[in-house]
Amino acid sequence: MSTHHTKRPPIEPTRVYSRAEVAEILDVSLSTVKRLLASGQLRASQPPGLRRVFITGQAILDLLKATEKTPGADDTASPADSDQH
Repeated sequence: MSTHHTKRPPIEPTRVYSRAEVAEILDVSLSTVKRLLASGQLRASQPPGLRRVFITGQAILDLLKATEKTPGADDTASPADSDQH
């Protein structure tokens, strides 16, 4: 059973996370994390000759900020419509 996201510790900008840890933090599959890395949406370091990928907490936070949605952005009603009773 996975831990609910509200019980997870905060993302530490200077900490280094593995792909599996990032998948857990974002509550997505490892395949999704790999796609985010391949597309460049999620930054990582990979020293030459190593399979291990290093992802900083700041890179995770940057991804979340870049994909942040504005509340109400999907609403089709104009602000004037909400004034009518």
